[in-house]
Amino acid sequence: MNSFFIEFRDPLFSIITFFLIIFLISLLSYWYGKYKNSKDAKYLDAFLKQFRTLPSHDELQVLISGGELSEKSWLLLAHSYSKSGDYEKSIEIYNELLKIQGENQRETLFLLGKTYFKAGFLERSKQIFLTILRTHPRTPQALHYLLLVYEYMRDFKSALDVLDPLDALNKDIALDSIYLKTLALLNESDLTNQEKAEQLAREFTEHHQLAHMIFEYLFRVDIDLAWRTFDSSKSEYLSDILWNLDLKDLNLDIISQNGYLRELYSAKGYVDLAEGSSIFELDLLIKLKGKASATLSFEYICSNCKVVYPFVFNRCSSCHAIDTAEIEWSLTRDFYKDFSGENNSFQ
Repeated sequence: MNSFFIEFRDPLFSIITFFLIIFLISLLSYWYGKYKNSKDAKYLDAFLKQFRTLPSHDELQVLISGGELSEKSWLLLAHSYSKSGDYEKSIEIYNELLKIQGENQRETLFLLGKTYFKAGFLERSKQIFLTILRTHPRTPQALHYLLLVYEYMRDFKSALDVLDPLDALNKDIALDSIYLKTLALLNESDLTNQEKAEQLAREFTEHHQLAHMIFEYLFRVDIDLAWRTFDSSKSEYLSDILWNLDLKDLNLDIISQNGYLRELYSAKGYVDLAEGSSIFELDLLIKLKGKASATLSFEYICSNCKVVYPFVFNRCSSCHAIDTAEIEWSLTRDFYKDFSGENNSFQ
């Protein structure tokens, strides 16, 4: 009998059996894991299917009050809707959360106010931030957004009033104050354009900030005053404004004394005062000397949050920083020159 089962005492057989058991366990674990993942994915799809279309008011109330998800999860879901631009769903969730929350509603109220602000419902946003500040007056985030709401509503007096409590909270308000006062001046209906220009020139001479905002207005209203107020250290910062000036509006005395301006207007073809430039785009245009239909195009990047815009801004719409626009230029085809050349060819 023992000789019949001798193969069970063979070491090689034991090794084969051992690895066979390991293989079977691994195979079973793999298929069980795959089954479990498939089941979880189906559950997740079924759950997310509820949010592919906005539930009705009653359905949303039942979902939130039912407690299937924690408040934190609902807040994350509302934030994701807001981030993707679906403000309606986000607002519905915040409003329903407020109904089931107790006294600790400040965070949800603040998020609701931000969402209303992003969606453009400024009056509703204002009322929410005022509600927060009535019970929690030392809330700098609410004060900051209330200032933005007043600014967007062009209520600059109220926006300036918000700076006082921010100052009391030791927040730096110097640039905000200059910016809001400049906006208020530009929107002052009782002053002529010339009076605004003269006052802006005095303000820039005093604080040397908001150069792009101020000189865009000065070069448009009073060329001579703009050149008299001009700060050569801001030349590169104002490249787009300077590039688009007409030849008749140039001050050759100032240009001839500024190396960057000599390069800029030599590249433009207005003067011949530079043989090259350390800036590639300007150097190429100087070398071409008008032989190609090329010009400069500009885009603007926020130095604070690095968001790129195709148009100039004074306050970044993403991070709300003031005076952080940096110019990025590139060469592009000069369609205006092409068009002019085509028109001249018919003469």
